[in-house]
Amino acid sequence: MKNDFLSTLFVGVDVSSKDNVFCALDYSGTVVFHSQKPNNQPGSNNIVALISNAMNELKLKFLVIALEATSFYSTHIANFLSCHEDLLPYGVLVYILNPKTTSSYRKSFVDMDKNDFLDAYVIADFARCGRITSSPWKGSQFLALQRLTRHRLHLIDSLTCEKNYVLSNIYLKFSELTRLKKEDKPFSNMFGASSKAVLSELSLDDIAYSSLEDLSSFLVDKGKNRFDDPSLNAKILKKAARDSYRLDKVLYEPINVSIASSFNVIKTLEKEIKAVDSGIEKAFLGLNPTEYKVLLSIPGIGPVYASGILSEIGTISNFENNDKLAKYAGITWRETQSGSFSSDNTRMTKTGNKYLRYYLIEATSSVIRHVPTFNSYYQKKYDESSTHQHKRALALTTRKFIRMIFGKLKQKSTLFRRKSRIEQFNPF
Repeated sequence: MKNDFLSTLFVGVDVSSKDNVFCALDYSGTVVFHSQKPNNQPGSNNIVALISNAMNELKLKFLVIALEATSFYSTHIANFLSCHEDLLPYGVLVYILNPKTTSSYRKSFVDMDKNDFLDAYVIADFARCGRITSSPWKGSQFLALQRLTRHRLHLIDSLTCEKNYVLSNIYLKFSELTRLKKEDKPFSNMFGASSKAVLSELSLDDIAYSSLEDLSSFLVDKGKNRFDDPSLNAKILKKAARDSYRLDKVLYEPINVSIASSFNVIKTLEKEIKAVDSGIEKAFLGLNPTEYKVLLSIPGIGPVYASGILSEIGTISNFENNDKLAKYAGITWRETQSGSFSSDNTRMTKTGNKYLRYYLIEATSSVIRHVPTFNSYYQKKYDESSTHQHKRALALTTRKFIRMIFGKLKQKSTLFRRKSRIEQFNPF
């Protein structure tokens, strides 16, 4: 291990939209070269030539390149350097770092100026000191899958935002409907076809003063005869309409247009999410099938959640224990203690990978509905919490879920490696 360190070149990259600044250090921290190149393919080819010359002149065998995550500007240079044929003989490892970690490390340099070259130097020295705990850049296949899983989260966020927005317009038009308890609502899905028809096609007076039979027939038609008792739903709607506030007539038409538009957006987003889900399943074929099958074997975990988790962690071998995996996802809690006082109100750090955190929490929510052990644990933590009961219970259950999947993936990964070694010596 010591010889590897002595034979390694450490390169730090400060990335921007226009230029990339490079600083290369040897094992002793001596600057081998620093350079600024355009953030495009010709500029990156020039830096590859510089790195190759330095490796040959110093007779080094290994190469570590580190750069900060800078929106999407770091994607091309990371992918380019990780798979360039001139760098592959050196076992190149490319790491994309959380800017918070390098920012904290920079504070150890007393009275250092701030410029692009020094930023690249700090990143290179951070790598040289062995401070990197994240996994290397995973290459194009994982990038393709990751773009899909992250785009899915983007669509989910947009869908949630649109649903919250349309609820404000629904309240303005039909205030009492939004105040009903879940079990008393006339629609199982507030954003379904029946709800859209009632909210965008009928006025409050239409609902309140139409006959029960006519309103029931309307619901049967728009709901495609899926209501168990349409007359009961019609009664609920009529009472809610009578108890709701009335607006000036000039407001109803604009609100109807806005509500109808939001429902169309919601329908489109839901359709796109289904298309992305299908793409995720196809993109994962051939990528880490062993760990993928392990996650699919857990009740409640489907292809989308399994792909979302593995696209962010790569492989479980990147993590020493479940604590490291939890920390990488940001599902840890900071201690609040002073003297004999220890606060029960601790905040989740949320400083890790937000995409992995989302898929872990969503997967846990699904597992709770399918696995009695996790359901019991969730209920126990829910009852123990005095505030934010659901969020706290779900977060703690997610931590339990992380321990479980780490154990399963680690065990299966170990068995798979043993089997591979045996097959190498016994091909029959």
